[in-house]
Amino acid sequence: MSSRFVLRVRLLTALLILVALVIVGKLYFLQVVHGQDYARRADAQIIATHNPLLNRGAIYFTDKDGTPILAATLRELGDASTTSEDGNHQRYYPGGSLSARTLGFVAYNNDDEQKGRYGLERYYDPVLGRSSDNLYRNFFVELFGAAQDVLSGKGQKGDLVTTIEPSVQGELERTLLEYEETWHPSLSGGIVMDPHTGAIVAMAVSPTFDLNHFNKEDDPTIYANPIAENVYELGSIMKPLTVAAGLDSGSITETTTYNDTGCITVDTKKICNFDAEARGVIPVQEILSQSLNVGASFVATKMGPEIMRDYFLNKYKFNEETGIDLPGEVRGLTQNLEDGRAVEFDTASFGQGIAVTPIEMARALATLANGGKLVTPHLGAAIKEESGITRELGWGEPAQVLKPQTATAISRMLTQVVDTALANGDLKLERYSIAAKTGTAQIADPSGGGYYKDRYLHSFFGYFPSYDAKFLVFLFAVEPRGAPFASQTWAPPFKSLTQFLINYYNIPPDR
Repeated sequence: MSSRFVLRVRLLTALLILVALVIVGKLYFLQVVHGQDYARRADAQIIATHNPLLNRGAIYFTDKDGTPILAATLRELGDASTTSEDGNHQRYYPGGSLSARTLGFVAYNNDDEQKGRYGLERYYDPVLGRSSDNLYRNFFVELFGAAQDVLSGKGQKGDLVTTIEPSVQGELERTLLEYEETWHPSLSGGIVMDPHTGAIVAMAVSPTFDLNHFNKEDDPTIYANPIAENVYELGSIMKPLTVAAGLDSGSITETTTYNDTGCITVDTKKICNFDAEARGVIPVQEILSQSLNVGASFVATKMGPEIMRDYFLNKYKFNEETGIDLPGEVRGLTQNLEDGRAVEFDTASFGQGIAVTPIEMARALATLANGGKLVTPHLGAAIKEESGITRELGWGEPAQVLKPQTATAISRMLTQVVDTALANGDLKLERYSIAAKTGTAQIADPSGGGYYKDRYLHSFFGYFPSYDAKFLVFLFAVEPRGAPFASQTWAPPFKSLTQFLINYYNIPPDR
């Protein structure tokens, strides 16, 4: 028997084994994994439903141990003899309002087909959606079509696994609810993110709504997610990024001093500290510790327009979308930095005059916590394909935009802010280092230019442990009432959320 004949027999045998494995695998997924799904399809052929049968992939949260937790699924409405205007099953969200403005929901579109509307349901609709014309495909067409997709590496329909941790999400939403009850803002929101990967562990906006009863809402704007879809002048949380750019470019050092006069005039515009008080000759640390506008303007002047523009637009990328997997993302309004006037750079240095999305700001601030890398914030972790394969989602390699030593220096400075200055030192934890900064921004008056005298945006960000950050927390509120400064409204909620994360994840102390 020739060796060539033996080789052909072996190849044929291997091919037959491969085909058999594919068939057995597909039968397993058809009968066991997707058995209920196909039972519904069979029922649908004998039930006179008025609308197309809803058939859609699930969405999962992921708990801290890696266990998938259902966030969106299908719920049966009755037995096989039931006729319903919406078919015999519907989209169901076990968490109710949990992560509502991030998940989105399913509703009828103009073509009388149910599709994802808002949030992850819309962004991942091509993955989650199942068109009615492929519900009853020939078995062998589906079988070998799936095999071809697997062998070619082509993506399939499937379920979405997210990075959202449900317990952290619940704690963030509870934090926002308590904030709302105390300070009555028109809107508040928050992000908990791994600064090294960009994975978003929690994202919430208040007010929110019940996903299972979304049609009861009168104002459709409650469905949108302002964290990616709205821009704001976010105030003094911009100062750490300004100081970082100054350090990174060599325009200043940690030991640089300047003469703080309380107020300066730039291009006929007066710029003052929050209290208009002069501090005299002080180190740049005080720009962050005392949140001094004149100090931030000093750093902007030392850099000059070209360097500052390079950092804000080309490195922090405030004029670009982050690429987060949410629909409707907008980019920051940074036209003032294209202007040659010095005053535009001075005001941008302390977070006024340019407007960015909260997710843009969180991404930029993460560079301070992760050694200077610009990550892609994201909510999707993996797709569990119908073939049975789980495909991890890739978000690209982060770009190095700051020197690692710059990030370490800023972390050191922001830790000193928490230890000695912020909220009179009440935010300091004995066994953990925390780097943080507040922001209080005037809100622009759209009617005639300028700013309201009595309306503010309060923001807060922090990460911990300072030199090996596990989480970055970003919080903001529009028009809170009862306190003028963000340190008054956000410091206690931030501390509570930080302590929850430390305990929940059993983060070891670094002090």
